[in-house]
Amino acid sequence: MQLFHAHDWNLTPQAAIALQQQLRQKITTVDRLDAVQTVAGLDVGFEDAGAMTRAAVSVLSFPELKLVEQNVARLPTSFPYVPGLLSFREVPAVLEALAKLSVLPDLLLCDGQGTAHPRRFGIACHIGLLIDRPTIGVGKSRLVGTHPEVPNERSAWVPLTHRDERIGAVLRTRIGTKPLYISPGHRISLETAVSYVMRCTTKYRLPETTRAAHKLASDVPAAELEQVIAMSQSDQNATEQMHLNL
Repeated sequence: MQLFHAHDWNLTPQAAIALQQQLRQKITTVDRLDAVQTVAGLDVGFEDAGAMTRAAVSVLSFPELKLVEQNVARLPTSFPYVPGLLSFREVPAVLEALAKLSVLPDLLLCDGQGTAHPRRFGIACHIGLLIDRPTIGVGKSRLVGTHPEVPNERSAWVPLTHRDERIGAVLRTRIGTKPLYISPGHRISLETAVSYVMRCTTKYRLPETTRAAHKLASDVPAAELEQVIAMSQSDQNATEQMHLNL
């Protein structure tokens, strides 16, 4: 897997902040997407009281949202927990998981922030820039910014602003549940990001991409990961064979 704007990960928090300020200048929030046939969810969990980082990627067909491929990478955690710098803690394992895929997905939905970040460079921006793919930040909670109340209607959204700048959207994906915090990562506009999040969301609050990745990142015991991934791949192969026989 080719990386763009690769950099050292062995940084102090001060150096990481300086790098964010530098790399944010390279982010584009205009639509530069090709045809989207696959969408991926990215999520990260931790094992051994944070000593081990587990990154999961689940690739779904689009618009059918059927599982195509999934993988997990586990790496020793090498960066401390610092709010606003979580990408330096999580992205190395994410890149390992992405490198295991047969083909990179067309669009990635990342558990976390994109431009809805104090320095406009959350994990979705970081990943999108490194792999040069369109990415969306799908945050379960707000990191920064203010917003008015979101109407209690599916697909309703209001702007998230910070320092007089629109940095994202607060999106109601399901009536009666808390909204999500959506922001562009790279190569996508806010409006298009909101549209794709809704098209990836069915009857639950979270998009199917995020739900699938979260199960691998946090719910499946480490000892069962290989078996779960192998079973999903076997099911996918059986489905493909059935379609060939029709």
